[in-house]
Amino acid sequence: MADFIPQASCADAHEAQSLSVQQAKQRISKLVTPINSWRKQALREALGLILDQEIISPIDVPPHNNSAMDGYAVHGDDLSDGITVKQVGVAFAGQPFNGSIRRGECIRIMTGAMMPVDCNTVVMQEHVEVNGEQITLHGKHTAKQNVRYRGEDLKIGEIVLEKGHQIMPADLGLIASLGIAEVKVKRKIRVAFFSTGDELRSLGESLEQGQIYDSNRYTLYGMLKRLDVDIIDMGVIADNKDDLRQALLLASEQADVVLTSGGVSVGDADYVKEMLAELGQVDFWKLAMKPGRPLAFGKINNALFFGLPGNPVSVMVTFYQFVTEALQQLSGLAKQPQHHLQVNCVSPIRKRAGRFEFQRGILFTDEQGQAQVKITGEQGSGILRSMSIANCFILLEEACDGVEPNTIVTVQPFSGLI
Repeated sequence: MADFIPQASCADAHEAQSLSVQQAKQRISKLVTPINSWRKQALREALGLILDQEIISPIDVPPHNNSAMDGYAVHGDDLSDGITVKQVGVAFAGQPFNGSIRRGECIRIMTGAMMPVDCNTVVMQEHVEVNGEQITLHGKHTAKQNVRYRGEDLKIGEIVLEKGHQIMPADLGLIASLGIAEVKVKRKIRVAFFSTGDELRSLGESLEQGQIYDSNRYTLYGMLKRLDVDIIDMGVIADNKDDLRQALLLASEQADVVLTSGGVSVGDADYVKEMLAELGQVDFWKLAMKPGRPLAFGKINNALFFGLPGNPVSVMVTFYQFVTEALQQLSGLAKQPQHHLQVNCVSPIRKRAGRFEFQRGILFTDEQGQAQVKITGEQGSGILRSMSIANCFILLEEACDGVEPNTIVTVQPFSGLI
């Protein structure tokens, strides 16, 4: 009898045909083409959407020199401690003073009010003594102080926001300050997703022996919702080739991206990779990472396809590390920086060299006010609670073979992901 030769498995430290995390990201990026569909959107409804145009200032902001303080507008040449000038008028925001102001005179001026052409300096009201129309200046002052100049914020023709910028609350006010009522934005991308597995049951159903509730659709829904995409939830598809084929075709016709969870490993009932090869193209399906080794990526018709693993933690890790970036690139969003920190780890971490690991961690501040990190406990890919109590990933490179307590590690906070 011939000697038994075991096949490569997820228990191995490394597989020869596995891609690294960085290689997988590069392969995904090459296959993603940003959508070119756009629409005009009223400014208030554009929050969170992606600009499909440059915003160019049609005016100077501010449109005129104005006071940065409540106080008195004076000639810069009149500034000296103890000098007394005569008040000859008042300027309010939106109600400028239109007369002339000679040397030795001033006007009362409010914050935002247009500066009179004769004056170039504002002395704040706390630094003057008022006696009827006689205004005495106290303290040391500088010509041109407390004045906001025309075009100081933005100038006519200046690019204010780049194409591919995601519109945030401050941007709404910035665009409104230019008098622009509507903007050209990318349409939202459409994502269809479903779970696979005969063992899965929906909420409200009773569990029979060997069955579990489908949690992956709920975490996927939450992650997609935070990315503000149009969501098509197709439920649970049984481990049946015909049902899976029909679901994948329908999803690819309706959506820009198709996500599945489960069925991408090498079990007898894992058909997702086989269906992807039949209906479209498989770019890769094994990664040198943990959790999340089986990740199928490719295309069905014109839709991008991600076959995520079935284990709950693996679903979330692969979504945040690969799907999020692909969705952002597809939507036309400008490339986002990675937010990584170098932090002392107070926990020992078990790891074998060979795969990149995403351990779940808790960032905290010690009694001395220093940032520290610790693992959440057991790191099994089925322990979804580890994601619920974590606030970061601890990133461990392929070559790492474990971490001793009080070692500096690289941390990816969830605040930049979720």
